[in-house]
Amino acid sequence: MDISHLINMDTIFPKLKVSSKKQLLQELGNIARQKIGKPVFEIANVLMERERLGSTGVGHGVAIPHGRFAELDKICGIFAKLEKPVNYDSIDDQPVDLIFLLLVPEGAGADHLKALAKVSRVLRDQSVCDKLRGTDSGDAIYAILNSAQAA
Repeated sequence: MDISHLINMDTIFPKLKVSSKKQLLQELGNIARQKIGKPVFEIANVLMERERLGSTGVGHGVAIPHGRFAELDKICGIFAKLEKPVNYDSIDDQPVDLIFLLLVPEGAGADHLKALAKVSRVLRDQSVCDKLRGTDSGDAIYAILNSAQAA
């Protein structure tokens, strides 16, 4: 599962302005609505329900929210870098500023896990995160994410 299959230049948001986790999930829902054609409230509800099971804030300022959606035909990703970190109830209690949202078909099974593993592996690399934090260019973010997964 290549990251280039999950995101493209239209799904990278290098300067997203939000002030809370709830606002972040709602804004991601708004962005995702344009990509998958589901209502914002439905997307945000799925993401909030997943968060109730346990935070998708994986530590070191990174979150990988994800949810399953009926009638979705492929896994879609959205990457956002926040202008200011927000409290996300992460496992390390650190605020989050790098978010990789995964929207997954209901029956994705192993592909869902492969996508999560790939994104997690890339964003676990501190040098990759430092590079992502060091740019506000969508092109650069796309290049960093794709070159990191190839390494």
